Amino acid sequence: MALEIERKFLVAGDFKRAATSSSHIVQGYICSQQGRTVRVRLRDDKCYLTIKGPSRHGGLTRYEFEKEISRDEGLSLLSICEPGVVEKTRWLVPAGSHVFEVDEFFADNAGLVVAEVELRSEDEDFEHPDFLRQEVTGLRRYYNSSLRRHPYKEWSEEEKHP
Repeated sequence: MALEIERKFLVAGDFKRAATSSSHIVQGYICSQQGRTVRVRLRDDKCYLTIKGPSRHGGLTRYEFEKEISRDEGLSLLSICEPGVVEKTRWLVPAGSHVFEVDEFFADNAGLVVAEVELRSEDEDFEHPDFLRQEVTGLRRYYNSSLRRHPYKEWSEEEKHP
C-alpha cells in the first residue's frame, strides 16, 4: 500500500526566487466524501487520476494511489466531477534534502499559499525555510477537496488565521 506522509504549512514571504520549476494545475473531484477522495488533475500537459484514503495520525499520513491518464481521459473525467475546481500554480522549492511543493491558489481561493513537504517517516526531521509560517497539517479546510466546497474567499478572518 502506498502511503503519503506529508506536513503542510502556510506560506509568507519570497519563495519563488528559490523555486526550480512551476506548473499550472487544475483539479476536480469525482468523489470527495470525508476520508476518501477521487481526484482528476490536469498538470500542464499531463493528467492524473488519484485516489486518497482517510487521514491518520492527525492528518500526517494517508493512503494514496495515482496513475497517469491520457489528456482525453482527464478532460472527459473532469466533465463529470462535482461542481467547482481548484486552480493553482505549484512551485517546487528545494530546502536541504527535501523539496517543498508550494501551491499558490487562484480564482475563488486567491490569496492562499500553502507549502507541503513529503517525508519518509512521520518523525523525520527537515529544514524549515524562512517562508514557512504556521503548520496546518490535518486542518481539513486546507485540503484541496475542502477548498472546492468552501473556498478561501468565503472564509472568516478566524478561519484564515488558525
